Amino acid sequence: MSSGAEVVAARAAAAIQAIKASGAIVRVEPEDFKNIVWKSEQPLVIMAEGGFLSREYQYLTSYKGLIFFTKSKLPLELGNRAELMTAKSIWTPN
Repeated sequence: MSSGAEVVAARAAAAIQAIKASGAIVRVEPEDFKNIVWKSEQPLVIMAEGGFLSREYQYLTSYKGLIFFTKSKLPLELGNRAELMTAKSIWTPN
Protein backbone atom coordinates (compact mmCIF):
# COMPACT_ATOMS: atom_id res chain seq x y z
CA MET A 1 0.00 0.00 0.00
CA SER A 2 1.36 3.45 -0.89
CA SER A 3 1.83 6.06 1.83
CA GLY A 4 -1.02 8.15 0.34
CA ALA A 5 -3.38 5.19 0.54
CA GLU A 6 -2.25 4.50 4.11
CA VAL A 7 -3.08 8.07 5.10
CA VAL A 8 -6.54 7.81 3.53
CA ALA A 9 -7.15 4.47 5.25
CA ALA A 10 -6.02 5.89 8.61
CA ARG A 11 -8.35 8.89 8.25
CA ALA A 12 -11.28 6.65 7.34
CA ALA A 13 -10.59 4.43 10.36
CA ALA A 14 -10.40 7.49 12.63
CA ALA A 15 -13.72 8.79 11.29
CA ILE A 16 -15.40 5.43 11.84
CA GLN A 17 -14.06 5.30 15.41
CA ALA A 18 -15.32 8.84 16.10
CA ILE A 19 -18.79 7.89 14.91
CA LYS A 20 -18.78 4.77 17.10
CA ALA A 21 -17.65 6.80 20.12
CA SER A 22 -20.31 9.47 19.66
CA GLY A 23 -23.25 7.06 19.33
CA ALA A 24 -26.40 7.97 17.47
CA ILE A 25 -26.81 11.69 16.89
CA VAL A 26 -30.13 12.82 15.44
CA ARG A 27 -30.14 16.16 13.63
CA VAL A 28 -33.43 18.01 13.94
CA GLU A 29 -34.83 21.43 13.12
CA PRO A 30 -34.66 24.05 15.91
CA GLU A 31 -38.43 23.93 16.54
CA ASP A 32 -38.31 20.14 16.93
CA PHE A 33 -35.33 20.49 19.29
CA LYS A 34 -37.31 22.91 21.48
CA ASN A 35 -40.23 20.45 21.58
CA ILE A 36 -37.87 17.67 22.72
CA VAL A 37 -36.48 19.88 25.49
CA TRP A 38 -39.99 20.80 26.64
CA LYS A 39 -40.90 17.08 26.86
CA SER A 40 -37.90 16.30 29.11
CA GLU A 41 -38.32 16.38 32.89
CA GLN A 42 -34.86 17.74 33.76
CA PRO A 43 -33.27 18.64 30.43
CA LEU A 44 -29.55 19.28 30.17
CA VAL A 45 -28.69 21.26 27.05
CA ILE A 46 -25.16 21.87 25.79
CA MET A 47 -24.81 25.04 23.71
CA ALA A 48 -21.89 26.44 21.72
CA GLU A 49 -21.57 29.52 19.56
CA GLY A 50 -19.80 29.11 16.29
CA GLY A 51 -19.85 30.03 12.66
CA PHE A 52 -17.32 31.17 10.12
CA LEU A 53 -18.90 34.12 8.32
CA SER A 54 -21.98 34.48 10.49
CA ARG A 55 -22.82 33.48 14.04
CA GLU A 56 -24.71 30.27 14.66
CA TYR A 57 -25.81 28.50 17.80
CA GLN A 58 -25.40 24.75 18.19
CA TYR A 59 -27.31 22.66 20.72
CA LEU A 60 -27.17 19.08 22.03
CA THR A 61 -29.48 17.27 24.42
CA SER A 62 -30.38 13.66 25.18
CA TYR A 63 -33.86 12.20 25.20
CA LYS A 64 -34.85 8.53 25.58
CA GLY A 65 -31.32 7.30 24.91
CA LEU A 66 -30.67 9.36 21.78
CA ILE A 67 -28.63 12.53 21.32
CA PHE A 68 -30.39 15.36 19.49
CA PHE A 69 -28.52 18.16 17.72
CA THR A 70 -29.59 21.37 16.03
CA LYS A 71 -28.15 24.59 14.66
CA SER A 72 -29.87 27.97 14.72
CA LYS A 73 -29.03 31.47 13.54
CA LEU A 74 -30.69 32.87 16.68
CA PRO A 75 -30.50 31.65 20.30
CA LEU A 76 -33.28 29.21 21.19
CA GLU A 77 -35.72 30.02 23.98
CA LEU A 78 -35.64 26.85 26.08
CA GLY A 79 -37.44 27.98 29.22
CA ASN A 80 -36.29 28.00 32.83
CA ARG A 81 -36.43 24.22 33.35
CA ALA A 82 -33.53 23.50 31.02
CA GLU A 83 -30.08 23.39 32.58
CA LEU A 84 -27.90 25.14 30.00
CA MET A 85 -24.17 24.46 29.83
CA THR A 86 -21.92 26.37 27.46
CA ALA A 87 -19.19 24.52 25.59
CA LYS A 88 -16.27 25.96 23.68
CA SER A 89 -17.35 23.97 20.63
CA ILE A 90 -19.54 21.08 19.55
CA TRP A 91 -18.28 18.58 16.98
CA THR A 92 -20.54 16.06 15.28
CA PRO A 93 -19.53 13.57 12.60
CA ASN A 94 -20.71 14.39 9.09
